[in-house]
Amino acid sequence: MVSMLLPRIAQVMLSGFRNHVSLTLRPARSVVVLIGDNGVGKTNILEALSLFAPGRGLRRAEFADMVHRPPGGAAQSEAPSCSGFSVSVTLDSEFGEKRLGTGLVSSLEAPKGYQRQHRIDGVPVPSAAAFTEYMRVLWLTPDMDGLFRGSAGERRRFLDRLVLAVDSAHGARVSALERALRSRNRILEETPGRVAWLDAVEREIVELGIAVALARKEAVERLSGLIAATRDDASPFPFAVLELKGDVDALVAGKPAVEAEDAYRVLLRDNRAQDKAAARTLIGPQTSDLVVIHGPKAVAAGRASTGEQKALLIGLILAQARLIKQMSGIAPLVLLDEIAAHLDTIRRKALFDTLEGFSGQVWVTGADESVFSGLAERADLFHIPPRG
Repeated sequence: MVSMLLPRIAQVMLSGFRNHVSLTLRPARSVVVLIGDNGVGKTNILEALSLFAPGRGLRRAEFADMVHRPPGGAAQSEAPSCSGFSVSVTLDSEFGEKRLGTGLVSSLEAPKGYQRQHRIDGVPVPSAAAFTEYMRVLWLTPDMDGLFRGSAGERRRFLDRLVLAVDSAHGARVSALERALRSRNRILEETPGRVAWLDAVEREIVELGIAVALARKEAVERLSGLIAATRDDASPFPFAVLELKGDVDALVAGKPAVEAEDAYRVLLRDNRAQDKAAARTLIGPQTSDLVVIHGPKAVAAGRASTGEQKALLIGLILAQARLIKQMSGIAPLVLLDEIAAHLDTIRRKALFDTLEGFSGQVWVTGADESVFSGLAERADLFHIPPRG
């Protein structure tokens, strides 16, 4: 039976993107499986779809590096073989059919020689944030397997992707905070005696920092509530217990926003000497960490086995997808790269059963078709051929 869950990508077209000179796929179901050998461009297709979320996509790559280059191992410094790239999707949504497009075009006026463009039904829009009115995007890639043992910065980016999926202004706040922090660091290094300048930039940091911390706090609280409400101790995907750890996170957890701002401002002022010596700002949301506990075992996720961490991460991504649907009213497009190859039989079957009953469209990649035998009658399978 063909699923008509909305929103759903009914067609995707790539032109000049990565190794795909031209590619068109027309899925009809809610689960889409891309099968092919390593290197044929399966992940590239997922990356193209991830560009409909604010930001730089699932690889966080430079857009100019996404432009098609000749085969044969051409260096990134070589000129691309076309003037840009384009990615377009036809989306079946509650608003009817919508055509969304993004890409890169040559521009002599742009600093890097390229300019990114975004369109909805052929009409230019300022940024990918405009796409969030019609679709939300979430992904899980092999690079994220080490999330729980990796750096706090990786977990912050993971959390901020979640917040961004429900609050399109969050990315702008985080970027503005990073710019303000760089300004403060530069003043401390070059002209620390300019107290008025420091006071002004610290006021900006405090306002932005508290807003960022509050947005993260709300997202974690909502996700934790959803996980608790849907907890299944028998599930092969264990539930997670989440906590934000950081000085500013403690402030917003224990004080009203106005009081938290005052306290944060004092911390910045009192820590100027230490920050100058460290050449960076040591206190703020830029140092926060997302602490994840393996719920059934009550141990830090980083101490769980590799298989347990993978299952925990999958469960967390699926919970995030449900939260995005709950908060935005839009079932997200979920991109799962090489998700099933390293799961045992029980977890693989449970994953496929979950995906079939999922409220949004899911795109999955894999090299071994036999791995997806449990989805053969329930999904659209596309074989991606080698590209010359």
